[in-house]
Amino acid sequence: MSSSVPRLALTGITKRFPGVLANDQVSFSVGPGEIHALLGENGAGKSTLVKMIYGIMQPDAGTIRWNGEPVTIANPKAARKLGIGMVFQHFSLFEAMTVLENIALGMDATIPQRELEAKIREVMQHYGLKLEPRRIVSTLSVGERQRIEIVRALLLNPNLLIMDEPTSVLTPQEVDQLFVVLRKLAAEGCSILYISHKLHEIKALCENATILRGGKLVDTCDPRVETSRSMAEKMIGGNLKDIQRQPGAEFGKPRLEVSGLSVATTDHFGTSLKDISLTVRAGEIFGIAGVAGNGQNELLLALSGEVPTDSADAVRVDGVKVGRMAARDRRGSGLATVPEERNGHAAVPDFTLSDNAVLTARDRLGMVKGGLIDARAARTYAGEVIASFAVKATGPGAFAGSLSGGNLQKFIMGREILQKPTVLVVSQPTWGVDAGAAAAIHQALVDLAASGSAIVVISQDLDELLALCDTLAVINGGHLSPPMKVAEANIEDIGLLMGGIHGQTTAAEVAAAEGHIHAPQA
Repeated sequence: MSSSVPRLALTGITKRFPGVLANDQVSFSVGPGEIHALLGENGAGKSTLVKMIYGIMQPDAGTIRWNGEPVTIANPKAARKLGIGMVFQHFSLFEAMTVLENIALGMDATIPQRELEAKIREVMQHYGLKLEPRRIVSTLSVGERQRIEIVRALLLNPNLLIMDEPTSVLTPQEVDQLFVVLRKLAAEGCSILYISHKLHEIKALCENATILRGGKLVDTCDPRVETSRSMAEKMIGGNLKDIQRQPGAEFGKPRLEVSGLSVATTDHFGTSLKDISLTVRAGEIFGIAGVAGNGQNELLLALSGEVPTDSADAVRVDGVKVGRMAARDRRGSGLATVPEERNGHAAVPDFTLSDNAVLTARDRLGMVKGGLIDARAARTYAGEVIASFAVKATGPGAFAGSLSGGNLQKFIMGREILQKPTVLVVSQPTWGVDAGAAAAIHQALVDLAASGSAIVVISQDLDELLALCDTLAVINGGHLSPPMKVAEANIEDIGLLMGGIHGQTTAAEVAAAEGHIHAPQA
């Protein structure tokens, strides 16, 4: 669909923060019924721009026009009143509450429970979205949880829907279902502003793309006639490097052996591990795919030693039984890990980068002598990580919390990789990282494997695993599938394994949920 008057038009939008020009004279428009991509590296200014469109912050200069008329979008409620909806990358849901209760909490107006449930069912039927309003959120897959956010936005009958990395945790089948919904919305006249690092999805879905770099608009293009590579190179302003592998490389001896690992979770919403077994050899990159919440975090904690296992033999590193060792002792045996959560788990925001380097490298790199921290050694190593992984920071003395998410991820990954561990287990290695940085991290992992390390990559990004790994398994409900060679893997089969038993509603679950409806009443 098209119109002479754009649904949304930005002219000269500028936003400054102390020491940073986040958006610099950005101008572009989105027409009615258009699916428009917003692309750029980490720190390019995408998030700042959409926050201004949605009223979370205000521009310092420039004009926003809505259907041709200048507007000031004071806050998200004002944005929704105009007809602008947004589905965020990170969901804001209460797991102990039902779908209906969560949607009711997110509505601007109080709607009687029965009327709201009828509206929800009407929207779901119209767009082919399967979701039981009385299900408890904790029983839902990530794909189903995203549908809650989408339904909440659709209840507003939006004229513009902003989608921020909507497929980052979905199975291939769930991505296909989402695209069907978005295309139907566009056909009905709703404009869609779509942010994603998955450029093959941009090609498949979007009609136009605006590309930002360093806060400035650097290009517009038609993704349908571009390649994923050409768009990535426009984003980074240079050539994208391919992963370089040694041809015909053979794997060595087993370096990580996990046998019959079972761990009961203490988290009410966690997933217990059930008889996990895997072997990773020297030079091998072993991928673990799965939808979030199926035991990935529990597996990393069990491998790192943060959660003890009952059997010393459940985890071996180079033949040494480490199953009952604490995290520090396992590191001494050559095992390093990178958890999914950057702030507070992988790094301490209020510590400098030097101090954060000490947290994991102190013993392996001799940063503590006579019980005292060798500050010079810590600064030197942090500087090496910053330089090697192109971390945008003021130096080793910068606080971790001052870095963007992508740059902190580069520092954390570099901190572990440069220690050259015998075994490296990483969760979501390129979460929130742009194409150029992701390629650099992937190459560093390949080089580490080529040097003889065994690597486990836990990721919700199936494309990443297929491009990076030699062997692949799928985790679902705390169970690990038999391993498969990536070269022989079938994407459809992997997607089905990732979906597992999610989405099946038992009569008992619905009956239980019916007793817990507390949506606002008229």
